[in-house]
Amino acid sequence: MHIPDGFLDAKTLITTAVVSAGAVGYGIKRANEKLGERQVPLMGVTAAFIFAAQMLNFPVAGGTSGHFLGAVLAAVLLGPWAACLIMAVVLVVQCLGFADGGLTALGANVFNMGVVGGILCYYIFVVLKKALPRTRSSFLSAVAVTSWFSVILASAVCAIELAVSGTSPLGVVLPAMVGVHALIGIGEAIITTVVVAVVLSTRPALVGSYDLPIIPHPAGGETQ
Repeated sequence: MHIPDGFLDAKTLITTAVVSAGAVGYGIKRANEKLGERQVPLMGVTAAFIFAAQMLNFPVAGGTSGHFLGAVLAAVLLGPWAACLIMAVVLVVQCLGFADGGLTALGANVFNMGVVGGILCYYIFVVLKKALPRTRSSFLSAVAVTSWFSVILASAVCAIELAVSGTSPLGVVLPAMVGVHALIGIGEAIITTVVVAVVLSTRPALVGSYDLPIIPHPAGGETQ
């Protein structure tokens, strides 16, 4: 899903870059206003985890491979705008340090994985969470479904960008991208749900989108 240089036309590059720059700028503003002493270290740890996880590919059908996206994980823990900021930082490091994704396509990659995968999918998660019963298992189910869908939606937007740029016909690139990423999304859902479940079991207060009652543990910890 990391688009290289030369695959998108100028109008697509400029449009996605402008939207991504606006989202990242607003994300910085929100982070300065909203994130406290507990969230700032978590933001760094989350970015490091996503960066490391994205460097590990796992095999899918037809000899292709996929990697963890992490946008929904960041959004569930820290909120949508912080998630977009985290994804932007990860993508910049990957682009400049590892040539993973083109420099001219950086705005498009941030748009696909940060704006669509992080911001838009967070609000899909919110709607899904409200539609389900208010239980821990339902919360984790919403995390799993949204994580899977985030990979599908980000890959579909990527395919549309390629088609609009004339790189590949939509009827070819869209089914190919969505089909492969439907399988990749299963791994995304498993990893994200396991990580969120572990954090809920140990430090539920760190999961910013978790709005069920947190009961103090007699020993000084927290349970839900």
